[in-house]
Amino acid sequence: MASMLPENQFFYDVCVAALASGVALSLLRFWEEMANARVFEQKLNRKLVHVSVGLVFMLFWPLFSPGHQAPVLAALAPGINIFRMLLLGLGIIRSDAMVKSISRHGDYRELLKGPLYYACTITMATMFLWRTSPIAIATICNLCAGDGFADIIGRRFGRQKLPYNHNKSFEGSIAMASAGFIASVGYMYYFSMFGFIERSWGLVLSFLIVSVASAIVESLPISTELDDNLTVPLTSLFVGSIVL
Repeated sequence: MASMLPENQFFYDVCVAALASGVALSLLRFWEEMANARVFEQKLNRKLVHVSVGLVFMLFWPLFSPGHQAPVLAALAPGINIFRMLLLGLGIIRSDAMVKSISRHGDYRELLKGPLYYACTITMATMFLWRTSPIAIATICNLCAGDGFADIIGRRFGRQKLPYNHNKSFEGSIAMASAGFIASVGYMYYFSMFGFIERSWGLVLSFLIVSVASAIVESLPISTELDDNLTVPLTSLFVGSIVL
């Protein structure tokens, strides 16, 4: 793949970063329109944003060059959203559709918590861990797929409440561990196609451990108080640094 890249890798990475940013922003715009049209219930719409944006963005990582500037330029896409969340959350700019699509209760100040943590996690994982790191895969997959499906499944099918947290269910926690694990393994295979990750059964087992640990922490009452978008990636980073 390196031999197919143009000589000016910086310009090439700028173009790929622009493409990734355009797709990510278009995806956000799509979910804004879905929220405006009330195609999905607000909480479901918010979690569909949560699941899709980070995972779609990771699909672009292999397109970047092997240059040192690649992860920095790639991080521009989620980095833009950090500033958007700050501006919206502080009330400096307004976008009712954006607030409706990614907040729990339609309050613009909520964007300074979960959505801001989400954007910061993906930006930091991109810039500092990048595509050769299984920890980056586990962190983003458990945040996006894991935490997203925990809420989607838990709200609709959660009948058996956890004895230590009645706001969470066994069904939601199992869905979180399963979705985070499946997404992690899927991206392991995806990145291995480009030679960035060496797939192995040991890595699969490690991904399972990280996903189960993240689901356990997400189920705790303190996770809700602090925000899942903060506790889940921190757990993935900590456990991942041990087992991956």
